[in-house]
Amino acid sequence: MTATGARLDRWEHLLARLMAAVPFLLLVISLVLALLTDERPWAYHLGTAGLTALAAAWTAVTAPRSAAVHVTGLVIMIAALCTRSIWFAGFFAFAGYLSSWQTLNGKWRYAGITATAAISITAYTGGLPEPTPSAILTHLFFTAAIVAVVSLFSFSGDVTAERSAERKRMVARLEEAMRENAGLQAQLLVQAREAGVLDERQRMAAEIHDTLAQGLTGIITQLQAAARAEADPAVRRRHLDTATRLARESLAEARRSVHAVGPGELESASLPDALAGLAAGWSERNSVRAEFTATGPERPLHPEIEATLLRIAQEALANIAKHAEASRVGLTLSYIDDVVSLDVRDDGAGFDPARSPDGGGFGLTSMRSRVARLAGTFELESEPGSGTAVSAIVPAVPAVPARSEEPPSA
Repeated sequence: MTATGARLDRWEHLLARLMAAVPFLLLVISLVLALLTDERPWAYHLGTAGLTALAAAWTAVTAPRSAAVHVTGLVIMIAALCTRSIWFAGFFAFAGYLSSWQTLNGKWRYAGITATAAISITAYTGGLPEPTPSAILTHLFFTAAIVAVVSLFSFSGDVTAERSAERKRMVARLEEAMRENAGLQAQLLVQAREAGVLDERQRMAAEIHDTLAQGLTGIITQLQAAARAEADPAVRRRHLDTATRLARESLAEARRSVHAVGPGELESASLPDALAGLAAGWSERNSVRAEFTATGPERPLHPEIEATLLRIAQEALANIAKHAEASRVGLTLSYIDDVVSLDVRDDGAGFDPARSPDGGGFGLTSMRSRVARLAGTFELESEPGSGTAVSAIVPAVPAVPARSEEPPSA
């Protein structure tokens, strides 16, 4: 609750206590003025004081109980006290107006106000009106005027109080909504933190698969080839040198992956040149013909776009080396308006994607997730005996200055 709200609440509580004390305060004022201005004997004043004490006791005892009984007795007390002194009509009669409006409902509140007003006017005029039309009409006019004024101000007070109560309810609802929003925000922060951890784990898994796993596979392949070439020292040395180079490259890529740095091939070369070098190196290691073709006007793309396409090409070539038994592979990079596509095709054994529950293993899953993060499309076409074709199409987000560089979002 704000400081202003707390201050207003304190004022409302103070006002409520003051309103509860008003009838007793009006009684005291009326009694004091009656004692000071009336020259009748003290015995008379003692009677007035006793009747005042009785009115105070009635007000205190019956106020929390039956409203009808309370107001009826209060009006009778006002009438009795008005016969003792006119000051009670001038002050204590207001307690009748307040109690009638606050405790009674519907037409009964007007009945209580009218009875109190009639008693007050009768006290002011010194008694009942003379039995003449003008006197009776005058008496009724003043009574009606008092009823109208009291009702108007009381109704205005009710409207103000209702508006205040509605504002308090609205503030309470807003505070509750703010508390709920704070809870939701905390929950969202936790979920975002968990999602960030999960994304980082998936990134690391993909990078490990695309670097370490592929590198280790290549190293094992070269070492196995070296073991089979013991009779030819030159061929054996060539395979061992290739395994050593793959180990160094894999170690460098692992370090780059840990620090979330892009592929080393793209640091000193454009994407088409990096893909051409990748195809040439893969062809040399696997003794399979691999051709690279680039179409469309070449342009620098966002680093994450280029890294994703390079990783997809690496994974596709690794799959071909492990499973396809192909004799020819083709890589095509196409710059087409606002998209860029990468197609990798082979003439190998192929497979039936429908019989692969996980879509072809972690490699294909990694490729799909990489493309999905960039709001692109990934397609796989393959049939037993007819080779395999992998296609990735992603937005051609242009490169931006390093300071404002941000990864494209899906």
